[in-house]
Amino acid sequence: QMKLVESGGGSVQAGGSLRLSCAASGYTYSTYCMGWFRQAPGKEREGVAALFTGGGSTYYADSVKGRFTISQDNAKNTLSLQMNSLKPEDTAVYYCAAAATYCSGNYMLPKGDFRYWGQGTQVTVSS
Repeated sequence: QMKLVESGGGSVQAGGSLRLSCAASGYTYSTYCMGWFRQAPGKEREGVAALFTGGGSTYYADSVKGRFTISQDNAKNTLSLQMNSLKPEDTAVYYCAAAATYCSGNYMLPKGDFRYWGQGTQVTVSS
């Protein structure tokens, strides 16, 4: 059973940066689609960024392109999300998720395709 544990959330002023990490364990398959989602109060959970652990292009939501960077550290089994130039509208609970399937950089897999989820970490950006 795959387990995902997020860390790195917190509070920051607009324009600041945060780096989220997701420690993964309990792999069953050799490759996964790994993604970051976020959910703001009263809103649906939305996909922010994703990558395929086997390599290839990455996906970013239009709202975060040029500001967020998703990356993986295979040696540490860690997925990261570097968030720069943060805006108040980035405030949300951020979730790490994994799907045992391929994904490309052209689109975000539906959240229903992601079987494994972390517990979430709060990011608060003040103006």
